[in-house]
Amino acid sequence: MDYFALWAVLVGLLMILMALSGSVLSRLPLSTGMLYLVVGLAVSPWGLNLMRVDVQANTELLERLTEVVVLVSLFTAGLKLSPGPKDRRWILPLRLALTSMVLTVLAIAAVAYMFLGLPAGAAILLGGILAPTDPVLASDVQLSKPTDRDRLRFALTGEGGLNDGTAFPFVMLGLGLLGQHEIGKYGWRWLLVDGVWGTFAGLGIGALLGLAVGRLVLYLRREHKEAVGLDEFLALGLIALSYGAAVLAHAYGFLAVFAAGVALRHLVQSQAPGESAAKVVAQAYADPDPDQEVADVIAVDRQHAPAFMAQAVLGFNEKVERIGELAVVITIGALLWSVQWHNAVWWFVPVLLLLIRPAAVAVGMYRSSSSSQQRWLLGWFGVRGIGSLYYLMYAMSHGLAPDLADKLTALTLSVVVTSIVVHGLSVTPMMNAYEAAARSKRGRRL
Repeated sequence: MDYFALWAVLVGLLMILMALSGSVLSRLPLSTGMLYLVVGLAVSPWGLNLMRVDVQANTELLERLTEVVVLVSLFTAGLKLSPGPKDRRWILPLRLALTSMVLTVLAIAAVAYMFLGLPAGAAILLGGILAPTDPVLASDVQLSKPTDRDRLRFALTGEGGLNDGTAFPFVMLGLGLLGQHEIGKYGWRWLLVDGVWGTFAGLGIGALLGLAVGRLVLYLRREHKEAVGLDEFLALGLIALSYGAAVLAHAYGFLAVFAAGVALRHLVQSQAPGESAAKVVAQAYADPDPDQEVADVIAVDRQHAPAFMAQAVLGFNEKVERIGELAVVITIGALLWSVQWHNAVWWFVPVLLLLIRPAAVAVGMYRSSSSSQQRWLLGWFGVRGIGSLYYLMYAMSHGLAPDLADKLTALTLSVVVTSIVVHGLSVTPMMNAYEAAARSKRGRRL
């Protein structure tokens, strides 16, 4: 049998099905991740046996695959966040990505150390793996467009972009305590290099490159009518440049890529204030039969060039992100056959999703400007996914002992799969109810 041809048929049918049913899924208590997970199970040795993926045997491949998808998603999240760094709306995602995430790491580590029998290093490592929310699978609860001013969606988008980078120091601390990473005497190297330098250098490098590349492209387009088209290369190039420069500087590439997206969006907002330019560009993109000459004129127009550039980059990134989600979640489903499951997952997953995450959010949001409904939804939608799988693969490729790897794999995948299912089932009805309540509140004000 020609397995490549069979895979081509299966993937082609799945993509066409998603294209045809996209609007239907948005109204049903289902998510694309749930469908991809079912497909992954179907092609695994538990089903048709078309795909035999093993965590131990394919660690490096899985690490790179998940890393690329997360990087694209982080850049996309950054591009959706239009407020400048001084805007007070950033307070909520910062609280979630710092206070709530640190509390989540500590709580997971405590549970793993006391009740799962993991050593301290492995317990902290597990906390770093499972604490961050996922920017890929959480797209249904994030901002759909930069002009969306909803505080809940802004907080979840910002959190997903920030804490996939701020979790890295805890992953490194866990590896250090296990003897797989140098943390220095009394942890000084971990605190200064992995903590302070890695975080702030990553943010700074990404922001500088996002602004520099954005300004260069806009200058060439406005002043010389050059550098028009191939915005896909601009998106991928800025992601790769930001990530590579940050890693070479021993900083966190995830934070750099997110910061590059935020900086590029801020540049657009500062050079094309208001929504008029964005509306013109949106109308051009909405045209079912766009005129390339008109698009090229808009691309170099002094007023519309910033919004055109941002929209082109964002549109391309969102498509790549969706393809990446398909590939990784199918792979997750195909991985499950190889996992050595433990009885502890039956109680550990509910403790994390129903107790630790809501409690950490409640503390982080204490006396914040968010409403009680927003705090409740923030506590529930702590989606775990591809970022957690990347951190697990990263730890395994850096010398995590096989017995610990088996335990952490079972715990991580059980959380990820449960999150895909329960959050996928609940996102449509809960967000619809939230938006209906928000509309009702606005109507009463009028």
